[in-house]
Amino acid sequence: MEQTYPLARSRPSGQKSITLVINTLYYVVCIVLALLFLAPLLWSTVTAFKPLPDALANPLNLLPTHITWSNFQALENSGNGLTTYITNSAVVALGTVAGTILLSTLGGYGFARFQFPGKNILFVLILITLMIPFQSILTPLYLVLRIFHLQNTLLGLTLVYITFQIPFGIFVMRNVFEGVPREIEEAALIDGCSEWSVLYRVMLTIVLPGIITVGLFAFLNSWNEFLAALIFMTDSSKFTLPILLLNATSGQFGSVNLGAVQAGVVVTMFPCLILFLLLQRYYVNGLAAGAVKA
Repeated sequence: MEQTYPLARSRPSGQKSITLVINTLYYVVCIVLALLFLAPLLWSTVTAFKPLPDALANPLNLLPTHITWSNFQALENSGNGLTTYITNSAVVALGTVAGTILLSTLGGYGFARFQFPGKNILFVLILITLMIPFQSILTPLYLVLRIFHLQNTLLGLTLVYITFQIPFGIFVMRNVFEGVPREIEEAALIDGCSEWSVLYRVMLTIVLPGIITVGLFAFLNSWNEFLAALIFMTDSSKFTLPILLLNATSGQFGSVNLGAVQAGVVVTMFPCLILFLLLQRYYVNGLAAGAVKA
């Protein structure tokens, strides 16, 4: 006897309509949120190329009457020049990234893989430092830097930034390392690797997303940090970009050069946007891996 199979039921048209409406609303909400996030960036970029009368016009002109580079020239002519301040910020930010990655990776690996007395207490103490307001220890930090002749130096500012990035970096790297099976290290040790060889030959490749996450956080925080640079740096030739924006945007009688402000914002945010877009995949994976265990 020939066996017959029931025909698959087609989805009701009403359900298809509901699904279409839900998907449409989802994309509309996503587009609206994207526009809300992009609007300030686009406004800053457009204003940076506006002449000053257009930037201060009321009502606001969405598009400039003509494109000008005068706002960027105002930044370049301020103090020691825009190139000097970009270089200072880059030196501090890259030094902070290198120091934070090195110390956080070693610290996270130690907390994840080694047993020693007071391990958990020490880890909790490191995390507690995240709750200390930065403003409350500015005076002690200033005195310490002065004692070691690091006040008003890019090295001293870099060390301060590294100090405040290490607790978060150790927390992330410790959780990332704990998410790696120990069998991988044991196999490498059996093959003749030492502890150091296991770390930099095997583990670094596996925990690369976590390393990039720590480095990206360190770069963004040090590149945009203002208060410490304002207090610890007194030599104009060693100012960073945030200090330049403070000094270059003030006009006569307390007026604000809005075009120069937005030009500085564009210069400041450009490296951050490029890095985030290039490393976004590793950044998301690193945060997810670091949040698996507490």
